[in-house]
Amino acid sequence: MAEDTFDLIVLGGGPGGYVAAIRAAQLGFKTACVEKESALGGTCVRVGCIPSKALLDSTELFDQIRHKSKLHGITVDEPTMDVAKMHARKDAVVKANTDGVAFLFKKNKIEWVRGFGRLTSPETVEVQGEGGARTLRAKHVILASGSVPVELPFLKFDHERIIDSTGALTIPEVPGHLVVVGGGVIGMELGSVWLRLGAKVTVLEMAPTILPGMDAEIVRAADRIFRKEGFELRTGTRVTGAERKGDKVVVSVDGQEPIEADYVLVAVGRRAYTEGMGFEEAGVRLERGVIQVDEHFHTGVGSVYAIGDAIGGRMLAHKAEEEGVAAVEFAAGNHGHINYDAVANVVYTWPEIASVGMTEEEAKAAGREYRVGKFPFQANGRARAMAETDGMVKVIADAKTDRLLGLHILGPRASDMIAEAALAMEFHSSAEDIAMTVHAHPTLPEAVKEAALAAGGRAIHI
Repeated sequence: MAEDTFDLIVLGGGPGGYVAAIRAAQLGFKTACVEKESALGGTCVRVGCIPSKALLDSTELFDQIRHKSKLHGITVDEPTMDVAKMHARKDAVVKANTDGVAFLFKKNKIEWVRGFGRLTSPETVEVQGEGGARTLRAKHVILASGSVPVELPFLKFDHERIIDSTGALTIPEVPGHLVVVGGGVIGMELGSVWLRLGAKVTVLEMAPTILPGMDAEIVRAADRIFRKEGFELRTGTRVTGAERKGDKVVVSVDGQEPIEADYVLVAVGRRAYTEGMGFEEAGVRLERGVIQVDEHFHTGVGSVYAIGDAIGGRMLAHKAEEEGVAAVEFAAGNHGHINYDAVANVVYTWPEIASVGMTEEEAKAAGREYRVGKFPFQANGRARAMAETDGMVKVIADAKTDRLLGLHILGPRASDMIAEAALAMEFHSSAEDIAMTVHAHPTLPEAVKEAALAAGGRAIHI
């Protein structure tokens, strides 16, 4: 068995892993990245963030043509969607991104070792690939094995009609009826894709609301908008099973009539992917399949670090990226940094939802005295010009210090606007800091300024 020596090995080529590998190479480490799939980028780039956003953008444009073109004086025939071409565009977008990661590896002289990697000691990784087994040795190892969709024991995937998020990205035709089990981020985003193209979409969520864990006021407003768009939202609903009947699926719901669907998307979350990779045998501690690390992302074994979805917490690509950079910095003897309070969360529905920091419920539960400032997009000039006036910006600030505790946006391009709030959180800014910052006019971010002003009782445009 061939054995090759590196300074640092990354196990996993997703956002956390490939970013960690690039940072390691920048610091002068001879670096290898082990990835079993046919392309780099992990779930996010290959079958998650990137393809879903490509479909969301395509269907958002389709929806605007159908429902908003007349508002702008544009007369068009009823548009139709070529689903195959939509998928082809999505696939091209994915390929451009995966090719981009491969280019960055070549640029930084990182070796991609293709195959399934297994940690055999704190300094060795055995890779089983098409060309046989290969052993890699390095002083430092970073585990970035990612996550997989949760499969419910009573709702097993058949990957034909009962599908996970990956399957929802490749449905070949517009379903007559799509049932989504789980009203979280993935369920609402992928449900939006097919709703816009004409599918009936029923969302079944066991929690009292959709998007559990997000600011309750924002969720209530979003719920009203989504229902108006055509979603059938059933919260407080427990699914007990599903049965295939030819090309249909009959979903059993506790206390309700069964629901017949063309496809059932099970989107109840993701779990850390850590099985079969030798972590525990090598001494790495796992709890319920999640790798345990300290504040430096160290596993307590040799110079083995772990990052991303595999260590739990919010499963976000940008969180994994920053953890990857921080872990490499710590391995190099430098200082790594990530402020989890400043990690934004985004839901790419339309309107979009974005947040950073505490929800109002969290601030209340923590016993914080706080003030709330809100500003509706209905009063924002740019939103009016765009005919996108649904939603609002909500600022939560400490009542005594005025420090920004959280900021939440329901509205157009919230995903872009949240960066300002994340920066403010990173620098421990006050609501006044945002309020005193000159925002260009007319722009959507003026709503952020106005909400910050409102937290001090002095909003101008409402």
